[in-house]
Amino acid sequence: MPDGTRRRGRTLNTRITLLVVGVATLVAVVAGIASLQLVRGALEEQAHEQLAAQVGILAEGGDLETAARQAQAWARDAGDQWAVVASDGSVRGSASRWVDAEVARDVLAGAAVSDTTRAWRAPVILEARPVGDGAIVLARPESAIVAATRELVARFLPIVGAAAIAAILGGVLLAGRIARPLVATANTANMLASGRRGVAVPRSDIPEVDDVARALAALDTALVASEGRQREFLLSVSHELRTPLTAIRGYAEALADGLVDAASVASVGRTLTAETERVDRFVGDLLELARLESDDFRIEPSPVDLAALLREAAEAWAARAASLGVAIVVDADAAPTVVSDPRRVRQLVDGLVENALRVSAPGSALELRAVAAPGAGGAAISVRDEGPGLSDDDLARAFDRGVLRERYRSSRPVGTGLGLSITQRLAARLGGSIGAARAPGGGSVFTVGLPAGVSPPAPGSAW
Repeated sequence: MPDGTRRRGRTLNTRITLLVVGVATLVAVVAGIASLQLVRGALEEQAHEQLAAQVGILAEGGDLETAARQAQAWARDAGDQWAVVASDGSVRGSASRWVDAEVARDVLAGAAVSDTTRAWRAPVILEARPVGDGAIVLARPESAIVAATRELVARFLPIVGAAAIAAILGGVLLAGRIARPLVATANTANMLASGRRGVAVPRSDIPEVDDVARALAALDTALVASEGRQREFLLSVSHELRTPLTAIRGYAEALADGLVDAASVASVGRTLTAETERVDRFVGDLLELARLESDDFRIEPSPVDLAALLREAAEAWAARAASLGVAIVVDADAAPTVVSDPRRVRQLVDGLVENALRVSAPGSALELRAVAAPGAGGAAISVRDEGPGLSDDDLARAFDRGVLRERYRSSRPVGTGLGLSITQRLAARLGGSIGAARAPGGGSVFTVGLPAGVSPPAPGSAW
């Protein structure tokens, strides 16, 4: 079977239509069967009432022979059958075959008999009344009931059929009403998947479908913003790499052409080294960011003494801080021990310290602090500087790649624009979080929340 045919059979429109057709057919069949039973029951009840009334009239005279003649005449006109039960139990007449010994005994005993009996599998409506020393019996075969039932059913079937057709048409219209906006929404999703942006998302008056449309519209907006940031970031990366590479190439060509005299070689070498380190640092940040976003980034948990870790970090950065005239202060007396990856926690602290030193003025202080986190345990590590601080908009986008760098590259020292983004992803990999705020008295404070423990990965799993 061609794929297109299979897909047609699986569409929502087709499924709803088939469901409605099936339900309508089932309802029609059930209604027909139930109606047939009701009609037959009503006709049988009506037959009992008619025969009972007539046999009662025949029995009023009290003479058996007269009643027999009247019963024969009435049966001939009405299409029914009659019988006479003599005092000795013998039965004669067209309905004699329906009168068994039990009926004869009961009616001769003076009881009125009203029954639906079966003889040779043919249901018969039977009414018998005692008359004199015998009894009169009137019977109506099932064939008469069946004929009347068929007549009523013939009138009823067109109504049921019309109702079923109306239900089917309603189901087709309902299926189309539900499926059309879904198909339009699916087409919009396919356009987004193919790379188109700013696509008009069709709305629907069906709440659930409209929720999907709203979600697609929000996704479209988010994709436009995200891809815009990616383009800006790539442009920034291109610019950052081109600037030092241009310098390196210029000096390399000057050396190759013999334009650098012996006295300037050392200065040119230092410039080439600095520009190379700049490129290396930028590429290193890019690789680190890529590693943090990959599935095979691994965490090796072990007990981490945060007080010792902060003191080691302060000692490692002391020379750099001293050269900038910045004092590093450690407040870690209340620092707890957590289970995490000590190398990654140190990497996170180093990134924040480097960022803080970049904006710290000579004579200012930089504080490293660790305390137990309130609530469910864990720890809070904060790095506070006394730099120019951040605005509300800066705080909202502090961890977006390259945003602060582009905003302040002409007014304050900046890095590669990737450092804070790396710390955010690293904190998340450690099961924690990071936030930025204004520090009391000026400057900024970055706080990392770490859980009390990080479980080691299962064998063969990736973090």
